[in-house]
Amino acid sequence: MDCFVNEKDYILLDNDKYTFFVLKRLLGGENKLLLTDHERLIICFSCEPYPVWIWSADDLAEEELERAYAICKEHGLFDGNHRFNLKYELAKYFIERAATDGVKFAIETNMFAYDNPEPIAPHVACEGELYQCTAGDIDELVEFMDMFHSDVNVDQQSLEEYRKKARQGVENGSLYFWKDASGKRVASCNWSQNGELAAIGLVYTRVEERRKHYAENLVYQVTMIARNAGFMPMLYTDADYVASNACYERIGYELRGKLCTIGAQME
Repeated sequence: MDCFVNEKDYILLDNDKYTFFVLKRLLGGENKLLLTDHERLIICFSCEPYPVWIWSADDLAEEELERAYAICKEHGLFDGNHRFNLKYELAKYFIERAATDGVKFAIETNMFAYDNPEPIAPHVACEGELYQCTAGDIDELVEFMDMFHSDVNVDQQSLEEYRKKARQGVENGSLYFWKDASGKRVASCNWSQNGELAAIGLVYTRVEERRKHYAENLVYQVTMIARNAGFMPMLYTDADYVASNACYERIGYELRGKLCTIGAQME
């Protein structure tokens, strides 16, 4: 396994460009662990608290599944502190194989990857308007980031880390709120570009403001911003969150791929 990527790796990921959008972005940056054979397997871990991403070919043989498992074990990734984003076939093998080593794996999240080639305007309009965040919104952005990550219970970081991300998002113009008629910031959303794709994220509505169609209208408008900029909007969702997925589908998002997150705990 090599510790560097080349054009072959990006070609491999193009075949799974929606489900492995994040991994493709990570390959171009600094990582704690990066291993690839440029053909069948890519393993990448950026840093805490983020998961280990594993791309694998769809037709791995038994020995290839074991090889992926052995590499992760060799690099100390089964210490109970790491999660893994990977395809279901490999997840199933990890769960069954790890049990023989005294490691209990479980699926934490089932994820869907969507894109939106033809956005559909919401059928139900809501009060308020789209608002692009400015430097004066940093404190409230930190609050929204904290609420979002606490709600989904993944990738939680310090308030200072959220503040850095908020400043970066404001600088590149990628962070948005939905303001209600009174001017209250009731929902958040952002987008980030990588190649031809634009990932929609940070979709969060204050608990007391839900069921008022704020998120649907906000995501639609941010989707249109990304689409009009020449990118294909995409997003990840929790496959088990039916109401949220239905919201995205109503505004034109189409299911393109599936993967899962598994976590390990030492017995």
